[in-house]
Amino acid sequence: MTEKIPLALLPGLLCDGALWGHQIEGLSDIADCWVADFTTQDSSAAMVEHVLDAMPPRFALAGLSMGGYVALELMARAPERVERLALIDTRAQGDSEEATARRRGLIQLARKGQFKGVTPRLLPLFILESRMDDEALTAAVMGMAARVGREAFLSQQHAIMTRRDHRETLPGITVPTLVLCGRQDALTPLADHEAMAAAISDAELVVVEDCGHLAPLERPEPVTAAMRRWLLG
Repeated sequence: MTEKIPLALLPGLLCDGALWGHQIEGLSDIADCWVADFTTQDSSAAMVEHVLDAMPPRFALAGLSMGGYVALELMARAPERVERLALIDTRAQGDSEEATARRRGLIQLARKGQFKGVTPRLLPLFILESRMDDEALTAAVMGMAARVGREAFLSQQHAIMTRRDHRETLPGITVPTLVLCGRQDALTPLADHEAMAAAISDAELVVVEDCGHLAPLERPEPVTAAMRRWLLG
């Protein structure tokens, strides 16, 4: 039997292993999956160290949104450790002024003790508007946020706001790379993924139709299928 591929799965803001549930199960025959716990670090560098400490010398790496920012930081710091890369619903550049202002507003709410008000505000940005009445999907997103909690949310926002711009990192990436996004992603639009795929020499762009920002959870079947092709390619 062929040895399974070690696969690190890096979740986004207010997400945990539930984000990757379908992929963990669907890839279990070919991948030994590990999900990063980003609830205690407040910088991209610390998150990278958490991943490197947990994984073997060579592994495949997939990150969504904040997890993608961490994946790019890892590629800048230790590219020799990664044999395949997946950047999902993420971007290489830093935040816009609008995004920074939105983060500061959410941080202010959370610090005032209104953390439960954060997720309903973010939900329309996380998933497709037409899926807002999907109780199973919205409950899954809200459940992840509740488990991550207020303090981790504040630390994660700090890590995101202080991350480096990695557009100059992209041309140096030489491993097979999957760049995937939901076509209707409101937070990291398709244009960002097209730019990343164009800058990476061995990249495949996959666009998931009728899908917002949390593609692995929102449209799990096509995401798992794309990741299988990426791992076996």
